[in-house]
Amino acid sequence: MPQLNKTTKKIGREYFKTVAAMLGSAFGLIAALAWNEAIRDLIDRYISPGSTLLSKFIYAIIATILVVLVAIWLGRLAQIIDKKVIGD
Repeated sequence: MPQLNKTTKKIGREYFKTVAAMLGSAFGLIAALAWNEAIRDLIDRYISPGSTLLSKFIYAIIATILVVLVAIWLGRLAQIIDKKVIGD
């Protein structure tokens, strides 16, 4: 019986981790869409409307830089959390 209880707790933790990851992804998508609109409006304000190709490249570069910076930050945060969990 102790093994069953241990397995149930493990499944519960995995379920929670999965749901948390899904919710995080959903909120991440919402934030990404908001940033998408904000960056587009910023580019449209400072670049003439006739230069659509240039504005698309500028948008792609800005979006890539933001994604890379966030990925680096999340990677470092994950390492810190892993060190704390392993240390516990």
